[in-house]
Amino acid sequence: MSDDEQPSTEAVSVPDGPHEWHKVLDVDDLPEGRVTTVSVGRRTLAVTHVDGTYGAMSNHCPHQGGPLGEGSIEKGWLRCPWHGYDYSPCNGTPPEGFDDAPEAYASELRDDGVYVALPPEVEHERTVSDVMVETMVNWGVDSVFGMVGHSNLGFADAMHRAEQRGDLRYFGIRHEGAASFAATAYGKLTGRLAACFGIAGPGSTNLLTGLYDAKVDRAPVLALSGQVPSKTKGRGAFQDMDLANAFKDVSRFGEVVLSAADHAELMTLACKTAIVDRNVAHLIFPDEVQVERSDQEASGPDGRTGSQDISPPERELHEAIEKIRGSEHPVIVVGQGARADVATVIELAELIGAPVITTFKAKGAISDHHPLGCGVLGRSGTPVASWLMNESDLVVAFGASFSNHTGIAPYKPIIQVDHDPMAIGRHHPVEIGLQGAVATTARLLTAGLDGQRTCIDQRAVIADRWKIWRDEKASRRVDDHGSGMNAASIFAELSEHIPDDAVICVDVGNNTYSFGRYFEVADQDVLMSGYLGSIGFSFPAAMGAWAAVGDSRKVVSVSGDGGFGQYAMEITTAVKYGMDITHVLLNNSELGKISKEQRAGEFDVWQTSLHNPDFAAFAELCGAHGERVTAVDQLHDAVTTALAHEGPSIVEVITDPLLM
Repeated sequence: MSDDEQPSTEAVSVPDGPHEWHKVLDVDDLPEGRVTTVSVGRRTLAVTHVDGTYGAMSNHCPHQGGPLGEGSIEKGWLRCPWHGYDYSPCNGTPPEGFDDAPEAYASELRDDGVYVALPPEVEHERTVSDVMVETMVNWGVDSVFGMVGHSNLGFADAMHRAEQRGDLRYFGIRHEGAASFAATAYGKLTGRLAACFGIAGPGSTNLLTGLYDAKVDRAPVLALSGQVPSKTKGRGAFQDMDLANAFKDVSRFGEVVLSAADHAELMTLACKTAIVDRNVAHLIFPDEVQVERSDQEASGPDGRTGSQDISPPERELHEAIEKIRGSEHPVIVVGQGARADVATVIELAELIGAPVITTFKAKGAISDHHPLGCGVLGRSGTPVASWLMNESDLVVAFGASFSNHTGIAPYKPIIQVDHDPMAIGRHHPVEIGLQGAVATTARLLTAGLDGQRTCIDQRAVIADRWKIWRDEKASRRVDDHGSGMNAASIFAELSEHIPDDAVICVDVGNNTYSFGRYFEVADQDVLMSGYLGSIGFSFPAAMGAWAAVGDSRKVVSVSGDGGFGQYAMEITTAVKYGMDITHVLLNNSELGKISKEQRAGEFDVWQTSLHNPDFAAFAELCGAHGERVTAVDQLHDAVTTALAHEGPSIVEVITDPLLM
């Protein structure tokens, strides 16, 4: 373009076809020599004011879609802010030698403002994203956690339509890591599928930690990633990453959604894999594919899965029955895999008077107040459980993975029940492995033991061991070094006041070890980052739990200051959506568990201190309720007030790291 070429000043004619006049600006809104962006329904326009004349055109530069309304007027031309392409501010005509022009519209200056004549908005046409969103909804996905961004907008728009129909709820988070933890916790609590959602590049890689938590803890979750346009893929485009390979290890199922794919069936396979295998399914949506037109019908779960109510073989079942019949001090271990069917396991325990011990992940599967409940076994457990394990002559384990932290004695005779054949004898040989559904197998064992047996009812022994442990816990409540509260006092208070049917999400660190040891469960569900042990899990998990249960049950999360700091800004997410979550934050101004490990390893305590805000005041600044507890006599009122508060609240308790 020559320096002396002038833009066309011809006004755009009023169209002959259907159109509507829309007021876009008041008379004095836009100064001379300026351009601005206006929205009319779902459309955005660039409106110019040059030499007393107003112009209006599509806000998208025809070169790469640059926002013309954010450009400038230079020497009479409208210049695109991205690549400097010039257009007439009156009618969008480019300089001589160019033929790419934005669509321009007739405009009028009237007494009350600037008006633009626009054709009627085009009705929405069904897209690939619509098909896939409808399919995932059919599979039970009703909650999605994520962040909308430039490479996932087509899929986001389809979810918006589904939300308007009442088919799902979308929760916009502050960090995608919180989204994947929330979706994972939803799956851990319900066994149903929730989704997490991110853009290409960093938005998706931020999902990985929470997805690894789902993978190793066997929780169903659906991960949805936007991707750069296919024509720029692999050429070093902005946020271009090989997401298929990045997610290959974490996902049981992963596919890139291509134009020619059977989109409904692809989503069905992803959802089925996540639910049946209790694992991660991941789909990648190139930007242009998301908005491609589609006339496919949605798919769903009908006829896609069979019953998992399988029974173990008769011979092994008979051997197990006779082994239990001949034992005197059997113990039953309940793992996370048996939580949903624990009632049938308790019936077996009640028949033979056997103690019921849980793994840490299964804490809450049986009440600590049940005559046969013995609490958690292992590093985060009670001396009640460990004593009875040591005194046993047979271990019957349901849905337990035999983690090295659990403490199931490998030298004991073991009957292991699990639906997964790979779980049986995974770490060491067991005497009898029963592959079968927990509920079915427990009922068959109970029926087979109806008759003579040598098992000794251990209820009295269990009661005695609990008295010893409760007396010990009471003695620890008076411990005071002048540096904060002790764990025994805190969890005694929480045991008394957290509702019996609450959902409790815990983090990692000393706070979680103390929860396992000191908190006495009733009928609460407990969620944790079990095998991954990821710091920061608890509060995002509480958001996922709240999405699953709403206000029908209280949701409580517990963490240290280190854990809460990982996703602290998600308190604003909880405020935005009115999530009724009470978070108990044990603040000792350090990574206390790491300090303890450094001492145990005879290292110097180094770089574990933390600089913290007043977390209760922080909660208030974010719109939540905050309570700060610095003395034990403040604890009761703070906890009860926070639990009664409708909406998110934080109880910050100043603790002594050496008394956790």
